[in-house]
Amino acid sequence: MATRTQKDVRQRLDELREQVDHHLYRYHVLDDPEISDAAYDRLFDELKAVEEEHPELVTAESPTQRVGAPPSDRFQKVQHLTPMGSLEKVTDDESLFKWAEDVRKRLDSDEPVAYVIEPKIDGLAINLTYEGGRLTRGATRGDGVQGEDVTVNLRTIPSVPLKMRGDGLPALAEVRGEVYMPLSGFRELNARVAELGQKLAPNPRNAAAGSLRQKDSSITASRPLAVWVYGMGARDGVQLASHWEELEWLREHGFRTNPFVERLDSIEEVAQRCTQWERRRAELDYEIDGIVIKVDSLEQQAILGALHSRPRWARAFKWAPMTAETTLNKIAIRVGRTGALNPWAMLEPVQVGGVTVSRATLHNEEDINRKDIREGDRVIVQRAGDVIPQIVGPAGPHVKGTRPFRMPKKCPLCGANVVKPEGEAMHRCPNRACPSRGLETLINWVQGPADIDGVGEQLMRRLWHLGLVRSLPDLYRLTKEHLLELDGFAEKSASNAIEAIEHSAKRTPFSRVLLGLNIPDVGWVTAQSLARHFGDVDRLAGATQEEIVEVEGIGPERAEAIAEWFSDAENQKLVDELRELGLRFEAGPEERPVEGPLTGSTYVITGTLEGFSRDEARKALEAKGAKVGDSVSKKTTGVVAGESPGSKLAKAEQLGVPVLDEAALKKLLRG
Repeated sequence: MATRTQKDVRQRLDELREQVDHHLYRYHVLDDPEISDAAYDRLFDELKAVEEEHPELVTAESPTQRVGAPPSDRFQKVQHLTPMGSLEKVTDDESLFKWAEDVRKRLDSDEPVAYVIEPKIDGLAINLTYEGGRLTRGATRGDGVQGEDVTVNLRTIPSVPLKMRGDGLPALAEVRGEVYMPLSGFRELNARVAELGQKLAPNPRNAAAGSLRQKDSSITASRPLAVWVYGMGARDGVQLASHWEELEWLREHGFRTNPFVERLDSIEEVAQRCTQWERRRAELDYEIDGIVIKVDSLEQQAILGALHSRPRWARAFKWAPMTAETTLNKIAIRVGRTGALNPWAMLEPVQVGGVTVSRATLHNEEDINRKDIREGDRVIVQRAGDVIPQIVGPAGPHVKGTRPFRMPKKCPLCGANVVKPEGEAMHRCPNRACPSRGLETLINWVQGPADIDGVGEQLMRRLWHLGLVRSLPDLYRLTKEHLLELDGFAEKSASNAIEAIEHSAKRTPFSRVLLGLNIPDVGWVTAQSLARHFGDVDRLAGATQEEIVEVEGIGPERAEAIAEWFSDAENQKLVDELRELGLRFEAGPEERPVEGPLTGSTYVITGTLEGFSRDEARKALEAKGAKVGDSVSKKTTGVVAGESPGSKLAKAEQLGVPVLDEAALKKLLRG
């Protein structure tokens, strides 16, 4: 085979660099890859191999040079060519309109004012300097006048161009942007950190800032960082008339700008968008804490100027923060209807996202100790969308004298020895006579499967302690006269409550009735699968273990537990009583499979999602024709993993089943 000449090598290197740069741009900037990851890897590997053979031909702009600088002892201070001013904030429509009126007065002109808005990323502001189209320096914002030189680390981020695209590149350009960590990447990072027994990052912003300031750039390169650019500072050779044109110019030259940027002609439209985005913020795969609003015309910006380095032509519309600090007073335990011991946090009340929060969910002992939170600690509480608040982690050092959390050894309700089944994250009370099986079943029934209006936990506790209701049939035998004997009930309220109970018997679907029966290992997904497969309770009760195993997502052990439950005389009596009282034990039309684009696929949902409840995610998938299972097998199409996913995620990775984060789920549902 003929030896390649130096000219041939140079030509091939140019081709490879151009192709790798192009595909990096398609993937990280446009989010629209043209080739597979494997094909990209082959191109990159060839480029790397050729450069290793010819080190004299390696250039600073080569994609292979994003990582590899030796660790730095410290970051040098650097002066920005033009200051990076901070933004004044507004928090409501009144202050937004007042700012717009001030803009009008200062312009003193009838010329229309247009605005450009974009999500305010909760990340770390940076300044990229390009000379002749090549990245020569990258720095943090710092105090706005000078920041820290983190060029080596910024070069590792794939969405930071090492060289601008296109022709006629400017002699000089400062490009401003925000480094952030996607929520999906943040969860993956914390999962890796947890496996190593290291301290978790409390939020994506801290994780991004810490990653960018690593002294070893190879560590930065291993972190899932990305960049949105939002404007320019000093420039030489770029003539533009508006901020909108500025963003278009940046996109054309290879920079990643936010796809939700809009140009609006009135401040009323701006206010409307700010309200809409506050409701939609949980849809994004990155955290935003408001909307940035800028006067579009650069000429008008120049007239408006700045006050104390804060531009008069821009504002940040800030929302109520979705995280807050408070004190964790106590970790309490509630025993659920299946005997599971569920820990939850009693908090010093605090405002989070405009709502007063005094309690938060805690998943299990392992999760509590992985986050290293203790009674008496100051903690960070997070609320995203409408989900139950969660504790992210400690807000600072532990309070002196605090101890790691330990699950109680005895059941708080019955005193039985608590067990932790192998392979499970939850501790359980094994006593089938535990009050949790009765009272908690009733509470779960009225709040969950039957969802009875006006009949909630407090009433069920009163009825239980008075001995009026000790089982589901008791609930449906309750009369108006029983309720009238209780304080707080009048003729109308008692009649409404009894009517709601009677109505629930007729409208609660068969699958939800199965869910409320407290059958071992039968959650909502399994209950629905059983209802669909067997159609009525008689066929299900008469099924053998082998016949139950044929149901999607049910293994031999679960099938055995279900068959045993229906063979028990007391349980048979319970079913007969409830059927006589009018509850539905036959599948209705709404429980039959839906035909759709996901027909034939099976998904499993694990962990806590931010934009959906588990039930909402299940319904959304089923509406597209998918089946939603309880357990992961080789037949599973994909696993949707949220926060604290548990063993199902590990099983998916072990079997090679695709894992979807929440952003991927939304894309799947959009088709």
